[in-house]
Amino acid sequence: MDFSPEEFDTQTLEAANKLFGRPCRFVLGVAKLNQLPADDIAEVAFAGRSNVGKSSIINALTNQKSLAKTSNTPGRTQQLNFFSLDDKIYIVDMPGYGFAKAPENLVKQWQQVLFSYLQGRVNLKRVFLLIDSRHGIKKVDFDIMQMLDKAAVTYQIVLTKSDKISAAELEKVCTATKKILKDHAAAYPQIIVTSSEKKLGLDQLRAEIASLI
Repeated sequence: MDFSPEEFDTQTLEAANKLFGRPCRFVLGVAKLNQLPADDIAEVAFAGRSNVGKSSIINALTNQKSLAKTSNTPGRTQQLNFFSLDDKIYIVDMPGYGFAKAPENLVKQWQQVLFSYLQGRVNLKRVFLLIDSRHGIKKVDFDIMQMLDKAAVTYQIVLTKSDKISAAELEKVCTATKKILKDHAAAYPQIIVTSSEKKLGLDQLRAEIASLI
């Protein structure tokens, strides 16, 4: 298991950046599985606990300020939001988990919808699981990791807000994350370290996504 960045050549990185320079548009929000779009193109999903910075990462990746809506109320999004990147791949913004203020019956309902989506979506190439660098993997993250393991969906850890901690602390978080991933068969080996504010790690993440098309 290695948390060093996966190596991409200059040509691959340039192609990925060119792809992400193409139009990216909101397609639809899905609250029920029968609303899902056709599964005829590749798809990646972004998951993470509320306030981890999913919307900021999606906006930074696509060079748009408000493609994915950010909110001061964590957990506000209660649907799967589909974005089409140049009609070549779907980027799916999953609801922030944690559901601190949601009724228990709604939480269970959403957990079932999300598991069914993960388990049954044949064109879903990878889930990028966002973890706040300042906090590392928490219990709620373990819960979604177990769901992903059970659904047999490949997922990759993306550490966010890496500019908010020191290099030494970041190294500790990477090491601890590496150790945890050894026990999760569906986890992709490389960790991507990012900061949407400082534009760190975005080229690497774009290249990972482009390689899945």
